Order: sequence, then structure tokens, then C-alpha cells
Amino acid sequence: MYSGSGATESLWMDTAEVLSFPPLESDERAHVCIIGAGISGLTTAYLLTRAGKAVIVIDDGPVGSGETGRTTAHISNALDDRYSNLATLFGDEGARHAADSHTAAIQRIEAIAELEGIDCDFERVDGFLFLHNEGKSELLTDELEASHQAGLADTELVECAPLDAFDTGVALRFPRQAQFHALRYLNGLARAITRDGGRIYSGTKARSIEDGTPATVITADGYTIIADDVVVATNSPVNDWMVMHTKQAAYRTYVVALRVPSDAIPHMLLWDTADPYHYVRVHSADRPDADYEVLIVGGEDHKTGQAQDMEQRFARLERWGRERFPMAQDLLYRWSGQVLEPVDSLAFIGKNPGADEHIYIITGDSGHGITHGTIGGILLTDLIMGVPNPWTDIYDPSRIALRAAPHFARENLNVAEQYSSWITPGDAGSADEIPNNSGAVIRRGMHKIAVYKDAFGEVNECSAVCTHLYCIVDWNDTEKTWDCPCHGSRFDPYGKVVNGPAIADLEPARP
Repeated sequence: MYSGSGATESLWMDTAEVLSFPPLESDERAHVCIIGAGISGLTTAYLLTRAGKAVIVIDDGPVGSGETGRTTAHISNALDDRYSNLATLFGDEGARHAADSHTAAIQRIEAIAELEGIDCDFERVDGFLFLHNEGKSELLTDELEASHQAGLADTELVECAPLDAFDTGVALRFPRQAQFHALRYLNGLARAITRDGGRIYSGTKARSIEDGTPATVITADGYTIIADDVVVATNSPVNDWMVMHTKQAAYRTYVVALRVPSDAIPHMLLWDTADPYHYVRVHSADRPDADYEVLIVGGEDHKTGQAQDMEQRFARLERWGRERFPMAQDLLYRWSGQVLEPVDSLAFIGKNPGADEHIYIITGDSGHGITHGTIGGILLTDLIMGVPNPWTDIYDPSRIALRAAPHFARENLNVAEQYSSWITPGDAGSADEIPNNSGAVIRRGMHKIAVYKDAFGEVNECSAVCTHLYCIVDWNDTEKTWDCPCHGSRFDPYGKVVNGPAIADLEPARP
């Protein structure tokens, strides 16, 4: 079954209320219109509403139904791309701003949860970065020095993480990280926004976004929202045709959640140095009388639309977790999510590149969507309110990082290679070869057709051409979606867009 942004169900989706609001049914006016009801959009809406702005939030699904509901909800200033790398790309001051902003994001989440009384299991924990099997200890010592230089004076090398299950070996300890229940936090934000006069509309999709004085957003149902400013907080920006999508790449990441006995594993965040790396945390069971907790293990990333071995990835992830945590019992959940990796490691937060004066974007989570989304809310609130913010330049979407040019070239060469799918045969010869509840791309003359066969054998056909920049989509049999291998757009089995940058559905198939 398909729902939200995929067929799998995360722990958060299963254990939180699905908070939905009525759709927009008239033209409206606001100071700020925010597109997207995930961590970025709702944090921005909350802070702007508290600052006295009239805010409208629209989303084509319920609160958190996009990628925020598929996070593992690590809340961390221990950045995956390493402070040593950030210092090279942005200088020592830039690395300090990165550390400061992520630390501030953790503090802001904690303060909001306490102020609003949001029961979201927020918990401060230590984080530990440890070496994978072939990792070199210099990586940790270099990162220790770089993190101190960036202002994280409390990081320290320890002999191992405090685990009985397995010996991590030498590890870099980052104190006062955090974790929470992502969707319960978002629900709390949404309730606070509406309490303070903000308006949230679910089932409301933006069809077009136009800059101006004022700016306008036109919905798929034909209603117009007029606003002084517009914030596009849709994971991948749906207002931008090309520029931003050359600066970042979409990746799928995988998660398994296993039952473990209560108190068997201390609550902490864990990351190794593999590529792709593994990330681990423990979540308390939601029933107060439960005798178990949930071990969450993530990793096995790959570029969106460029792999077909999802089952093997889940299996490898589960095996990795069980080898290190032998007390793990039955598999409770497994899901995947989408992250956007900027070529220079930091999110893009600010005015949309080009001539736009009143359109802002938050994108490029880089595996730190919770903190980057919160930083986005803090920074954009300052920009819209005219308050200077020292983080403006390092997150500026118009920035050019010349030292990241080789990575930029590799990612965009990979995109160019995907267009070769136009001339290849289909994945199946006909719909007869496709199992029920599955899909495949077939060739019909000069056209490629995305064919989905439902659980009852009924066939649905769409054009296989992504409506963003015309790559050929690929079937994702785990999430039951059509995924674009160029820029990460995703569509449900029937061709409805569920993830940007595409804003339009797949077109009907040609006969």
C-alpha cells in the first residue's frame, strides 16, 4: 500500500497522530506563505508567527507527511561532512558559524519543546563517532582538532563508546547532542502556530510560485495566495528549474528498527566512518509498561533512482546491526527516506538565486534535516524581519564554493549519464511480465512508458519522462514510487508527484 511519500511506514508515522487540516478553499492574503509542513516549514512558521507575522502554510499532505516523517531524528552538531572539510571549504570562521548554528538549533528545539509543553521524548544524549573496520585513527584526531577550532571545546577522544554490546574502539565524543520523536514535535509546532493565528492548509498543492511585490502562489485548485514573502520548504525546491539542482544531489537512505530489551543499550547517537556511513540511536517504547526499546540503524545510501537492490540493502543493514547488538530481537520497522547532499556540505537557506527578492528557500539537508531545518527557520525569520544574522553568507543559496568544484563536476556528470536511458530498451517487454503490485518501464516505439500493475492486476500507464528535466524515471519496488535518477523527483504508482523538484504529475502515456 502506498501512502504519503512511500509505501513503507516509519516508527514515527506508526506512533503519532496524523495531523491534517482542511484544504484551502478561497483566495487568501498573508505576510508570509510557506510551502511545506515539515521541520523547515513549520519551524519557520512558528517563529514568524511568534514575531507577529500573518502566516499561511500549505502542504499537499498532512503535517510531516514528506521526508521529516522518515528521518531517524538525530539532532546533532557533529556534522557528517566533518569540520576539517568545512574549514577547507568555508575557512575557520565559516566552520565556526556551522558549529554555532547547529548548536543553536539543538537549543532552540529544546526551548520550544519546553515552552510549548510538547511531549516529543526530547532527550539530551552524547554522540560518538567511531572508525569502521578500515578507518584510520588520524581521521578522528584531525576532526578533534577541527571541532575545537570550530568552537566545540567539549569534544574529546575516548577509548571507546560506553557500550557493553560491542567495542567501538577509539571514538570522538560529542556531548549534549539530542534526539526526539519527530512527528510529535511537528504536531506540537502546528498546534502552536494555529493557536497564535497562523493558518495551515493540508491537501493544498502549489502549482505556481511568482516573485513580485507582492508575491503570489497559485494552488492546483486555482486559488491565489498573495504574500509579501514566500518560503519554499519542500525538501527539494519546487520553484527552481535548474540552478539549485546542479548544486545538490538526491540520495535514498535506509533504516531498520529492531526490538531490544529495555535498558540493554544506553541512549546515545552513534556514527561510523564508513562510506556510506551507519548511524544508530535508541528510542523508548511508547507504552509506559513496555519491556522493550527500539534500536534504530540507518545507512546504505545511494543516489535516488540509481539502484534496484533495496532488499539487499535492508538485509545488510539489519545484519550490521545484529552483529553489533546481539540482543536485538524481531524487526519492527523498515523504511527509507530522501536526503539532499549539497556539493559543499551545508544547506542552502536564503533568497532564491537570481532576481527573486521575495522568495526564500530551505534545502540541502545533508543528512542533518532536523538541525538544518531548524536553522532555516531561525535564519529566514531574521532575514524576513530585517535582523542581521552572522550565518547568512555560509548558507546563502547563491554561494559558489570553488574548492567544491570537483564534487560539483562529478555529480553533474552523473546526471548527464542518466539521459542515456532514453535510448535503452525497457525494463520489461510488456505489462504481462510485470508482477502484481509492481512497476516497470517499457518501450513503446519512440516512447518510454511507466507501467504499474496494482495488487488486483489492473494496469496503469504514464509517460516515464520526469516532468522536471525529462529524465526517464525508475521503479522503486520498496516504496512503490517512480524515482527520477537525475534530480530526485518522485511520483506515486499512478504518476502523481510526491517529491520535488518536479511540480507536475507524470503525463498520460501515449498510445
